[in-house]
Amino acid sequence: MRASPWLPVLLLLALAAYLLPDANLPFAPPAPVTQGALPAPPRALPAQSQALFERSRPATVRVESVNPDTRNAGIGTGFFISAGGQVLTAYHVVSGGRLFQVRTLSGESYPARVTAFDANNDVALLTVRGGEAFPFLKLATRAPRVGETVLAIGNSGGDFLQPRRGQLLRLNAASARADFPGGTLEMTAPLAPGDSGGPILDGNGQAIGVVSYISVDGSGRTRRSYAVPVVEGNELIVALRSGEKRDVPVVGLFFDSLHSGLTDPPGGVVDAVARRSPAERAGLRGSVRDDQDNLVSLGDVIVRVNGERTRDANAVINAIRRLKIGETVVLTYLRGEETREARVTLVPRATVPDLP
Repeated sequence: MRASPWLPVLLLLALAAYLLPDANLPFAPPAPVTQGALPAPPRALPAQSQALFERSRPATVRVESVNPDTRNAGIGTGFFISAGGQVLTAYHVVSGGRLFQVRTLSGESYPARVTAFDANNDVALLTVRGGEAFPFLKLATRAPRVGETVLAIGNSGGDFLQPRRGQLLRLNAASARADFPGGTLEMTAPLAPGDSGGPILDGNGQAIGVVSYISVDGSGRTRRSYAVPVVEGNELIVALRSGEKRDVPVVGLFFDSLHSGLTDPPGGVVDAVARRSPAERAGLRGSVRDDQDNLVSLGDVIVRVNGERTRDANAVINAIRRLKIGETVVLTYLRGEETREARVTLVPRATVPDLP
């Protein structure tokens, strides 16, 4: 296996960049990368699905990212869409990283860089350096059909490029949170942390979607899985292949989904503020926790954006995303019983670091 100079020191989190709509999944403790034998062979599948999996698996990869500044790292999934080394993945898999590489079925590791992304749709395009012609998946040329069997390939649970089979339940599903993509494919495939960015395949072996997020029940089990639909030649894919980078405006706030909307008066509760962000410079504060991570006090509560009433975090995010990068926004917030205002300039999401 070809070794990367930074891989031996890469710290991997079980889910550094995987999003859950119904629960907040904490980061796992950092663990060193192991280099050795690949994980166990594929799980048993019906004959037709097994043949599809074996045919498609060589075109999928494990995506590894690291940010040397924060020492955050993560694992996701991606898949080649051209013989020349273009890899499609989820944007949140790579948004917090600075160094990237992909690992193929053969065990080869290749450095990669982000060459295009659409943050609103949670998709990104990596370009792999080195290697010969890569096996790749064709993107869908027809609309998916509700009820059809779909196959995902991913890296969750310590697996390496393993199958997850399910059924397509719904097209154009609404997102559970404002910062998740809408218009997704809803499925029963049992996806989990590490599968983000992987392909959703139809019976013909064409990629109809890119895994984005999941919803979970109270016990933490996957209830539904969601993927961003992709079609060869549509506006999204054309923009990615041409190298466009489409970001979303942010101020650098991370919200408390548990308490958001439940304060009096209701508003978006700030859980944390990104370092060196416009929100930090404006003096906004997040929640306070003790050494055991128990909540001591809630952070600032955003109740208005440019005078528009915002009753929860989704309303705050929606109001900000309707504006443009570079615009100045007035945030009205509560700190205890005191009402305050902050003028904050919106910046691209890619310029705001994730929390360490």
